[in-house]
Amino acid sequence: MAINAYGENVATYGTVTDTTSTVEDKTALGKDDFMKLLLIQLQYQDPTEPMDTEKILTQTSQLAALEASDNTKTALENLTNSLGSSQQFSTIAAIGKRADLGSDAIAHDEGSTSTFELYFPEDAYTGTIEISDSEGNVVATMNLQDQTDANGDPVDTHTEGVWQFTWDGKDDQDNAVASGIYHVNASYQNEASQTNTTRVGAYPIESVRFDSGTTYVKLGSSYVPLDNVVEVY
Repeated sequence: MAINAYGENVATYGTVTDTTSTVEDKTALGKDDFMKLLLIQLQYQDPTEPMDTEKILTQTSQLAALEASDNTKTALENLTNSLGSSQQFSTIAAIGKRADLGSDAIAHDEGSTSTFELYFPEDAYTGTIEISDSEGNVVATMNLQDQTDANGDPVDTHTEGVWQFTWDGKDDQDNAVASGIYHVNASYQNEASQTNTTRVGAYPIESVRFDSGTTYVKLGSSYVPLDNVVEVY
């Protein structure tokens, strides 16, 4: 026994056809609607009192203006979409350049360690990392030559690139510092014994990623929204 969509016997009640359809929005009139209204108005005008020519010209010009407005709107929408795509892909040209997030700050929770990254544009042989509080007071100092690699071996030279460091969350007197925002800056000596500086928040752009209309750039080990970048150089 065949059953229709309502669980009824097809032999008795027949099949059921889905008559669901999308209802067209008619809350706003378009140029086609105005054209139909004008034609109907001409069709049913009184032959003894035909419509004034000036009125027809006025309505026709209004129709032309409406169509021009629609065309302009469509063109602007297409231009906006095109510019958005163009802007996204133009970011690819920034790969290899340095991006600045405009801040050298890290967030720290009392009693825990904090990990941060520094970019060295050249080999760094010796140097010092200074961690300051929000008032500019240096609370902790870390020596580059005291750092170890992932295997626990001492690092004599921090070669060019991004390096990760871990702060134990203590000041130079071995006291745990309070939770808050701290600033990380470093000075180092290169192969020619020249002293240069670097800080948290300035890294080379390694790659670009597009996700759900948002552009992300890879800085260090993280992807950050392009909107967070304040300068590329």
